[in-house]
Amino acid sequence: MKVTIGQINTTNGDIDGNVAKILQAIEKAKDDGSDIIVFPEVATHGYTSFDWFLDKDIIETVEKPLEKIVGATKGITAVVGTIRKTGDANGRQLFNSAAVFHDGKLLGFADKTLLPEYDVFDDPRYFKPSDVRKMFEINGQKIGVVVCEDFWNDKTFWTERLYEIDPADELIMQGADLIVSLNASPYNKGKIKLRCDMVAHRAHLQKKPIIFVNLIGGNDGIVFDGASLVADEEGDIILQAKAFEEFIETVELDVHKPDSRRITGDECETIRKALVLGIKDYAAKNRFSKAVLGLSGGIDSALVAALACEALGAENVLSVMMPSPFSSEGSIKHSETLAKNLGMPTRLEPISGAFEVLLQQMNLHKPTHGGENLAAENMQSRLRGVILMTISNAEGRLVLATGNKSELAVGYCTLYGDTNGGLAVLGDVLKTEVYQIARHINESAGREIIPNSIIDKKPSAELAPNQFDQDSLPPYDSMDAVLKLYFEQKLSPEEIINEGNNAKLVYDLLNKVESPANEFKRRQLPPTLIISRNAIGIGRRRPVTHKYRRNPKN
Repeated sequence: MKVTIGQINTTNGDIDGNVAKILQAIEKAKDDGSDIIVFPEVATHGYTSFDWFLDKDIIETVEKPLEKIVGATKGITAVVGTIRKTGDANGRQLFNSAAVFHDGKLLGFADKTLLPEYDVFDDPRYFKPSDVRKMFEINGQKIGVVVCEDFWNDKTFWTERLYEIDPADELIMQGADLIVSLNASPYNKGKIKLRCDMVAHRAHLQKKPIIFVNLIGGNDGIVFDGASLVADEEGDIILQAKAFEEFIETVELDVHKPDSRRITGDECETIRKALVLGIKDYAAKNRFSKAVLGLSGGIDSALVAALACEALGAENVLSVMMPSPFSSEGSIKHSETLAKNLGMPTRLEPISGAFEVLLQQMNLHKPTHGGENLAAENMQSRLRGVILMTISNAEGRLVLATGNKSELAVGYCTLYGDTNGGLAVLGDVLKTEVYQIARHINESAGREIIPNSIIDKKPSAELAPNQFDQDSLPPYDSMDAVLKLYFEQKLSPEEIINEGNNAKLVYDLLNKVESPANEFKRRQLPPTLIISRNAIGIGRRRPVTHKYRRNPKN
């Protein structure tokens, strides 16, 4: 039996475009002599379409994409992620489904049972859970079809489970010869290896081949990495799709030869690829061909510039240097070296003149070393924001925000200044990770792309004389160790302290993270590319107005 992975990049609401990709992939599978092709979850409409799934006009027209697909399946089986009406007058109007086509006919649907509502997922808001397991017998093979979460609850793999039932296991117990799993599983650190291990484990334990197809593409801040795979009954991965790329390839199920491309994922490299795809798709799907960013001479803007040039082409990325009276000479020099290394155009737009005018108009004095003049410091950042947004309006460029997760977590950023823009590229990347990725880019290139003078530079916002980040913040190594445990592992303050972190640092940091003012700032962020679990962005929900505060236990 020949099987094909249909790992396609869908766009929310582009039903015609998504269906065109499905049809093209089906023809490729036919040319390969494939028996079955499998597509990702909700491939027809786009999985992250959110409240469009509640709109009556969407609900009433859900069958139309399937009518276009059915005729193309003559001579092949195709399993396509879609949505379909429940037929209920009350409650949720849609199922999240897999449509199974064979030889020009629609055989039926396998509807999703387990509906996740954690992190970036909110399936119960849109879909009704199914209580039926659907088996499809095709050419003498019993095929069990499950949609995403229905595969992810194997009691022999997970030490903790969210649900009592395991739909995939039920199908295996009912005699399925093959399990097909349609997924929209977002990228986060370690996820690619986790999926490989999970699929291989179940295939080996149950002695059943598994086709696991995952979505690829950037959708606002959520990035899907693909990395689809086919495992044989021994648990060997015999076909591994490339990550972060569309992939239509075919394999014979009984080939008994592991795919040498099996991906476990170098962490820095996969983060880099995720961010590049996130920028590329966000720009393309929102009809931007060009971008602009402020280049400060610091590590964050340098990394965003490098990623943007890779995603959009260096000639399409404009870097704007906007020195103030407190910018160091090296900031401009290092920025120019970076721009030359990347081959991107630059523009010099000093803010000193406008800054002086506004200081007088607002009756403010210039910031001094060790002094407290936050309004004047923030004014510089906001002036830079005005320049970038003006260029965006005038030239149709996407503004890329450059703030990192460490700073955004504790409010070390300026509202309507460095937080503005169309996309927050590093909003889920800790400062220590920023340095790691920058070094990785240089090592991979075998030359200095991001100048070492930028990497080795002591971090500074340069909004006051002799100002450095560590005048206001703990060392990033110490700070990021706490933030990573808090955000990504959801540990309590006591658990974080038990990991060897200073108690005062832990409570001070977490109270800064949760402060109303900092939560308000984060609410103003543009879409943030997500590369970790429980990230700042769409999956994290906290009130702005509250009086909750963490205090050490006596």
